[in-house]
Amino acid sequence: MVEKSPFLVGQLLLAMPTLGDPRFHHAVIYMCAHDENGAMGLVINHTMQGLDFGDLLERIRIGTGEKSVLSELDIPVFGGGPVEPTRGFLLHSAEFSQPDTIKIDDRFSVTGTVDALKAIAGGRGPQKMLFLLGYAGWGAGQLDKEMQLNAWLTVESSPDLVFETRPEEKWEKALKTIGVSPSMLSGTAGRA
Repeated sequence: MVEKSPFLVGQLLLAMPTLGDPRFHHAVIYMCAHDENGAMGLVINHTMQGLDFGDLLERIRIGTGEKSVLSELDIPVFGGGPVEPTRGFLLHSAEFSQPDTIKIDDRFSVTGTVDALKAIAGGRGPQKMLFLLGYAGWGAGQLDKEMQLNAWLTVESSPDLVFETRPEEKWEKALKTIGVSPSMLSGTAGRA
């Protein structure tokens, strides 16, 4: 018997203008976990300016020994969220797997080890991937309360939206997948 995943696992959360936290301005968050104990997700559209993936690998002494190989890795580094901002995560296509890889579904997995970075540096990484530092986390019931306050919208994830869409276009494109025009959203909360 296959156990059904919690509701938001594998979904995208879109920050609404009413959220008010500048760290999540127009954030698109891929949800990795959500249950009665809390939730965890990765912000997939906030790139970290001035931080190069190849340089990052060299700083932590991971690489092939050839600077040219690492500098060819044109992988942006994303600010995955405010919790543990020095902890790295790889959100990637599901064909890549290591012993500690967490398979979200048939399309997405998450790995958070140095071995995954070594595989990338050696040309054995996943077909599609995002590298993120930090994550977004919620305590028990916290995300559910924020959802009730209309701070977030949920959208089905897709490899195209997660991996292929330019970071600065993800929020608007995700809204359009559910028929919402960004210009119609208000920055003021209300109740009917």
